[in-house]
Amino acid sequence: MIPYGRQTIDDHDRAAMAAVLASDWLTQGPTITQFEQQLAAAVQADHAVVMANGTAALHAACAALGLGPHDYLWTSPISFVASANCARYLGAQVDFVDIDPHTRNICVLALRTKLEQAKTQRCLPKILVAVHFAGKPCDMQVLGALSREFGFAIIEDAAHALGSFYGGRPVGSCQYSVATCFSFHPVKNITTGEGGAVTTRDAMLADKIRKFCSHGITKNPADFVAEAAEPWAYEQHALGYNYRLTDIQAALGISQLQKLPGFVARRQALVDVYQSALADMPLFLPPAKGGDTIAWHIYTIQLHDTQRRLAMFNELRAAGIGVNVHYIPIHLQPYYQRRGFHVGDFPGAEAYYAGAITLPLFPTLTDDEQNFIVHTLRGILCA
Repeated sequence: MIPYGRQTIDDHDRAAMAAVLASDWLTQGPTITQFEQQLAAAVQADHAVVMANGTAALHAACAALGLGPHDYLWTSPISFVASANCARYLGAQVDFVDIDPHTRNICVLALRTKLEQAKTQRCLPKILVAVHFAGKPCDMQVLGALSREFGFAIIEDAAHALGSFYGGRPVGSCQYSVATCFSFHPVKNITTGEGGAVTTRDAMLADKIRKFCSHGITKNPADFVAEAAEPWAYEQHALGYNYRLTDIQAALGISQLQKLPGFVARRQALVDVYQSALADMPLFLPPAKGGDTIAWHIYTIQLHDTQRRLAMFNELRAAGIGVNVHYIPIHLQPYYQRRGFHVGDFPGAEAYYAGAITLPLFPTLTDDEQNFIVHTLRGILCA
């Protein structure tokens, strides 16, 4: 079975982890700091905080921004559920903005309309989670202008987008947002096994996130409430979680980060083949890259004839091609339907989902494997 995604691990990665295993620090050690510094430099951010996974990153960013009950968070319905769940963890309300059928990201026209309506109803969002679907950056300049006009903060959900560029700058630089969240799950563009990170330009926000991910505790005497403290003292200033990453994982992250440009280049080369080979098929293909660099976490096609999706999915799987579907719209999940969402609420997202199939895409996918995928797909479509 050719999977839809797969990690790329080599001897350099294994050696980096082995070096940490032979050291005195398996967790809370110097490799964490090194990974954070190198990640921040790679995305041109001032601060990076690494943590257990991408969901923790979203949760921590929302908590640090003070999201809570009676607040609203808006996001895209075409994402993994974590993009919305981060609000529910904090008791906040969730709403969605329909997608642009071309980019599959939040539609900026739909967003403006919804913001204007929300302003009259006095229920503007506190946070917009802007999802860079498949690595295609959202139109951040427009979103940034809307955030200033309507007074909400932007968190970039860049779980798919490490290695993408927008306007000549890496996604994660936070030029138009307060924070960017990454995931390092094995199918993502680099991996630490599980893992995630938040990048930001705001030192105070980074400090809040760091404390949130370590029980709300500080060991810095300058932050202590007590005027005098013993040398072993620490203080808990807020309710936090244990969302820490290990030094073993950080070592893998450092090694993987060095390979990121090559990973992105290989993904782009594979996408170029897909775009050319499938151009004459009855499919809607992902958007061309335009002026941005797309990291291409996944490659998702849409069938013109949505009635054939299930049969095609099963035929491809039977042929040994591990296709997947990204994503079931979040508002159609039973949890969110119990919270008042219904079929038909976001027709753009539902129309996209009806025909979506994710084809295999990862750096070690061979040319022969890709040719087999294309040949098999053509055979099914032309049958």
